[in-house]
Amino acid sequence: MGRGRELPSSTGPEARHVEPSSDDALERVLGALPVATLVVDGAGRVRFANSAAAELFGIDAERTAGRALIEAIPSVELERIVEAGRSGKHSEGTIVLLRGDEERTIGIRALPLSEESGGALVVAENRTKLAALDRVRREFLADISHELRTPISAVRVMVETIQLSNGDPEAVRMFLPQAIAELERMTNLVEDLLDLARSESGQVNLQRSDVDLRRLVSQAVETFRPRADANAIELRLEPGAPLEADVDPERVTQVVLNLVDNALRHTRAGGHVRVDLSRSDGEAVLKVEDDGVGIPFKDLPHVFERFYVVDRSRARGSSGTGLGLAIVKQIVEAHGGAILAESELGSGATFVCRLPLNKG
Repeated sequence: MGRGRELPSSTGPEARHVEPSSDDALERVLGALPVATLVVDGAGRVRFANSAAAELFGIDAERTAGRALIEAIPSVELERIVEAGRSGKHSEGTIVLLRGDEERTIGIRALPLSEESGGALVVAENRTKLAALDRVRREFLADISHELRTPISAVRVMVETIQLSNGDPEAVRMFLPQAIAELERMTNLVEDLLDLARSESGQVNLQRSDVDLRRLVSQAVETFRPRADANAIELRLEPGAPLEADVDPERVTQVVLNLVDNALRHTRAGGHVRVDLSRSDGEAVLKVEDDGVGIPFKDLPHVFERFYVVDRSRARGSSGTGLGLAIVKQIVEAHGGAILAESELGSGATFVCRLPLNKG
């Protein structure tokens, strides 16, 4: 940019000093900004990039100076936005750049500097996290819509069938229980969504008390005994001594229920589900192990994500809505604990939940 203007000095004819030009002053101001900023001249060359811009775009500010914008930052969309700014229009947009293995979403604003220079001031903002959150939001809404639309449509068809049959006893006997089951499914889904929303917003108010985890786990497991017997699955709770812990009994019961329910849903007739509770290094260790279908390696890192269903083709049958394990993770972490999943496809799965025995 400008080199400055030399002026005579009052200290002598040989002594001279350089008065900073307006370009120099602009560079100093932009250089101090924490916001990523570029100056592009009328010929489309980068004249200046501050350190924030160098970090955001992954460029060397000094080596970039004087190079064409498209050469320094290879983005046709960026070039288009800046070209509009150079032509005297305020322009803005979003570009996506690949930096190594990371994809960055960057918001761009280009403002004309002056009619004479034909240059533009470019301000950039890293919107990668916002873009990811927006993507999660859209996927979440799409999942909710899908999960609710299916049972609603089914209930509507069943009710219309009963209505058109003029209350025929056979139609009522056939479709009314199914309609009630679908309504129950929607109710459970809404309750799970409310639980998850409260957990993720940090509004889980744990009602802690000293409880015997052994007794709590045993009671939760026994609620599944009729279901396990009906499906010819051996459900076993390993024996052990009482284990006192300072936890929210209702929430921890929910953890056990969801983990055992998940195990039973993915275990075939003749299979086994084993529940074990032990103590290790000041923590209660709850293990729920099955010898069912297992979890594919690619799915294992995602099983605690909301609405993530390992086998979409079985989602309506036995795989649930994909909220149970997400809720488990939130409850366990609210207690200061941790949970992990281990599995090999075709060889079952094990969920290991660790809970501190004391609140402190």
